[in-house]
Order: sequence, then structure tokens, then C-alpha cells
Amino acid sequence: MSINSAMLAGVSGLVANSSAMAVISDNISNVNTIAFKRNRADFSRLVNSQSASTTYNAGGASASTRQLVGAQGSVNSTSLSTDLAVQGNGFFVVTPAAQVANSTPETLFTRVGTFKPNDDGYLVNHAGYALRGWQVDSSGAVIGNSSDINSLTSINVNSIADTASPTTSASITGNLKSSTAVSAAAAAVLTASPGAYNAATNNMASGAVQPDASWQYQVIDSLGGRKNFTVSFLKSGTPNQWYAEVYASPSSNITSGAPLANGQIATGTMAFTPTGAIDTALTTPALIAPFAIGASSAGAPAAGTAKWATSAGLAAQTFGLQIGQSATSTGAITQFDADTALNSTSSDGSPSGDLADLQIDKEGFVIASFNSGLTKKVFKVPLATFVNGDDLQVETAGNYRMTSNSGSPTLKASGASGAGTISGGALEASNVDLAQEFSNMIITQRAYSASSKIITTADEMLDELIRMKR
Repeated sequence: MSINSAMLAGVSGLVANSSAMAVISDNISNVNTIAFKRNRADFSRLVNSQSASTTYNAGGASASTRQLVGAQGSVNSTSLSTDLAVQGNGFFVVTPAAQVANSTPETLFTRVGTFKPNDDGYLVNHAGYALRGWQVDSSGAVIGNSSDINSLTSINVNSIADTASPTTSASITGNLKSSTAVSAAAAAVLTASPGAYNAATNNMASGAVQPDASWQYQVIDSLGGRKNFTVSFLKSGTPNQWYAEVYASPSSNITSGAPLANGQIATGTMAFTPTGAIDTALTTPALIAPFAIGASSAGAPAAGTAKWATSAGLAAQTFGLQIGQSATSTGAITQFDADTALNSTSSDGSPSGDLADLQIDKEGFVIASFNSGLTKKVFKVPLATFVNGDDLQVETAGNYRMTSNSGSPTLKASGASGAGTISGGALEASNVDLAQEFSNMIITQRAYSASSKIITTADEMLDELIRMKR
């Protein structure tokens, strides 16, 4: 009977609009939930078979819920560097904090990026889920299979250690005055007179000869200690040439093999062109080549070589001194007729230190900063993307689980191949629009009220029909 179908259609309208109101209520209640994705109620018409063209059998409506996981929420800056947000497509890979030590922990996906170290050092969001990432080597390259989700590691800041980084290159920038007077010791070299300068027996390293310039720089050894070295210069009687010695200060740090002495690691003559630049062709090769210092545990050094003192307990080390010998040199020693002066010294390497700060850049690299001044990449945060993210199964605490409809996750680097970008020191807000939700609430309320009127009106019509018999 058409009146009965009208009443049933009204009931379906009540049910459908009740479900829509529940969706709206859930959206509004989560307006301040980090990375919450609003849901939408989609109405569908129900159609019953029609028995005759002169009557109509009402079917009513049903409501199905669709989650809008792919809808972007606004990204807002925070004061915590380990807060993370995703701008675009992708999810962080997380696991329950209680399972971080398991060989096969449960894998979930989230955009809730409120990560900070817990008591055990794991980066955990406020819901208690640990962030997983790729381990990387010193160059930032991913270790292992970057496409295998099981190769991810729960990121632990306690495992980030700062090992000493020995110096491999030092540089000096300065000027030696071209018109410097030749000292008596240097002049005596040409005549082989007594007291003549000799790098092995009457040298600047021992203090027997006063240098015209003496510049000091530091290197970091294999244990992270700082070692001082000095480069001393003595103007030669030959134009545009200077005697030069490179030696340890104090000399006891180095054991030298004759003719090196007094902590020397290199000696010779440094030459300059008539335009004041280093003349590499006439300069003693040992002064512009990398210095190789043997390990403390090595035997007595060979002639013309040096090693760390036995008591130092250091590993072998090679470092170059950049003084302008190549186009890529970071330093430069010149010979102009200006005052002799050291302008700057620098060296790479770093002593060991404690973790001072943790930053996550837009490429997803977790960058550790140490109080020694060293920074290094220690992990890389991937993003998991899905063919159909809207069909992920919603879990508590803003997590999602893979389903057959969502497809399998694909791990991608931040900003690569359709993946979104990671923003450190930021959080994604809920994508709920209150104005839209309140508008939908009014429409849903009216629709619910109208459906109830269908039922009361159909009831009155049935009551009128029944009264006809009387």
C-alpha cells in the first residue's frame, strides 16, 4: 500500500538523517583534534519495485559515511622542533611504543605529528605511537632496502652518538711581507757560515732560530682531542723564497724520523711568484702535500716521516694544509709588500660532544646537533602513500590501518613522486570547517523534522481510512 511505503520512507529518512547528524557531531567535536579528517554523510535513494503505473511504492533514502582522509588541514608552526606535519599526500609510519623492541611490530599510519622523546628516547606522539624511519649513513644515504616497510627503525635519540671526527683538511690565510729583511741565520746559509739556519740542527721548531712569522692552527685527532701545530717562516736570501717548518706544539706530541726533528712533520722552502702567489713548482712538495702522521702504536718512524707520540694512543691520520696551492684551496698564503699578518685559520673535524638539539628538515632528515659544533644526519623520515587513502580503516588516536581497498603502502621520501612534504616544527590542524558543519546541521535538522512529518501525515491518512468503515 502506498501509504505504508510513505511511512516507511519517512522512517528511512529519520534513520539516514540521524546518521548524518552523528557524522556532523563527530566532526564538530574534533575541530581541535590534531590532523583530524572530517567525515561526510552521502545520501542515496532507495527504490522499491513498482506494482502498477497508477500507484507508487516509496523507497526512501539511506546515508553512507565517507571519510575525507585526503583533505588537507592547515599547517601551523609550533615551538617544538620535533613536531611534524605533512603538506600533501602521505602518512607517517608508526608503531605502538610498547612494541618498539619487537622484531615485527604492528604497523600503523598517522598524520598526528606531535612527536617528542619519551623516557626511553623514542620519538613518540601524544597518543603513544613511535615514529619509524630509515637509518642513514654519514652521507645521508639510506641504509638497506628503502622500499621495504619492515626495514624501518623506531627512531631513538638515545642511540644518536657523536663520535670524534678527525681533521682531514686545515687552511691558513695570511701574508708574508716581501720586503722583510733577511736574518743573519738565513743569510749565513748562502755562505755556509757558522750559525746558519738548518731545518734539522738549527731550526725554528727548537727555538734556536727566531722566525719572521709563526702561525698556529688546530687539528682534531682520532680521539676528538685538539692538537696544535705551528707553521713558521724565515725569509731566505733568495728572492721570493722562505724557509718553512710545520711542527707540533708542544713537540712532544710527535715523534719524528731524521732529518725531521723537534716535532716537525714537514720542512722545506716555500716559493712565491713575482705576483705574490704560491709558486707550486718551486715549493718543496712536502709543504703542499697532505701530511701523513703514523699511529702511536707504530714503530719508529722512517726517515723523513712522523708519527703520534706513543703515549698519545692515537690512530694514524692524514690531513692537508690549504695555503693556495690549487684553485679549490680554502686558504691562501701570499707574499705582498704589506705587513706580515695571519688573517684566518680553519679546519674540519669535530671533537665528541653531547646531543644539543634535534631538527627535521623538509627532506625528512633527522639532523642531530651536538655541543661540539658537529651536525649530522642520523635518520630519514619516509612518507607512506596509498592508491586509495580514503578507504583506510580508521583506528583510535588518529591512526589508520591498511585495507584491501586502500592498497598497500609505498614508502617515499618527502616531496618525491607524488608524496607530500614534511614540515618540522609544525602540526596539521583538523580540516573541519565549523561554518560548513553548522550549515549542514541546520539542513539535517530540517530534513529529520520533515521525515517525521511524513510519518505523522501518513498516520493521519491511515486513521482517516479506518474511520471510513465506521
